[in-house]
Amino acid sequence: MTSGTAGALHGQHAVVTGGGRGIGAAIATELARLGANLTLMGRDAATLDAVVVALRAGYAVGVQAVTVDVTETMLVERAFEAAVGQAGPVTIMVNNAGAAYSAPFSRTHLDRWREVLDVNLLGAVLCATQVLPSMTASSYGRIVNVASTAGLRGYRYVTAYSAAKHALIGLTRSLALELATTGVTVNAVCPGFTDTDLTADAVATIMRSTGRSAEEARAELASYNPQRRLIQPDEVAQAVGWLCLPASRAITGQAIVVAGGEVM
Repeated sequence: MTSGTAGALHGQHAVVTGGGRGIGAAIATELARLGANLTLMGRDAATLDAVVVALRAGYAVGVQAVTVDVTETMLVERAFEAAVGQAGPVTIMVNNAGAAYSAPFSRTHLDRWREVLDVNLLGAVLCATQVLPSMTASSYGRIVNVASTAGLRGYRYVTAYSAAKHALIGLTRSLALELATTGVTVNAVCPGFTDTDLTADAVATIMRSTGRSAEEARAELASYNPQRRLIQPDEVAQAVGWLCLPASRAITGQAIVVAGGEVM
């Protein structure tokens, strides 16, 4: 993003789920740079609070944290009541909370399927349900779902994750069409392997199953990217920030790939 967009979201209220680390924290930072007031949601109060402190120190925006499990309907309702009560109606919803699990299909048990689908898909549904009434009433809103290249292609040993992210992109496209005349846009960003805790977990899994070193495991993940590197969280965040701008009103129903050319 260029410095000319700084302040472009002044006065808006953005909610970022999974906002305490990795891509979520980077998105929160980018939206704060753009001038939005923020509610960070997640399950770990300590990590959320650390981001809140950093953002309050670095940007002249309102920032608050609300702990919530996005798979629990009643808890989500209460979280959004608290968020709106403090910062007003939500105009930007970033569904970033995610869960991944790596195992062969034959060893991916049903409880793992439910967990991955609940966090990656149902969580986005529940959060969108909370914000859409006020967005459509005001004829303005931005919903951005953080998906993955695994939502556009298959990868071995992550069937549940890939299925959930494919479903999230389907939700994005269908909801975008339903809302096309309302002033609310719905898009997805699809990062490739990104330098976050989730990738660190994938590295650990490769090391355990293959005996490779951490450097070799990271190189294997980076090899999917034609640029031969891991994506950085701020690169994903800048794509999200662009989709949230008022000027991006013509962009809806898209799955924006941030992966160095891995998927075209």
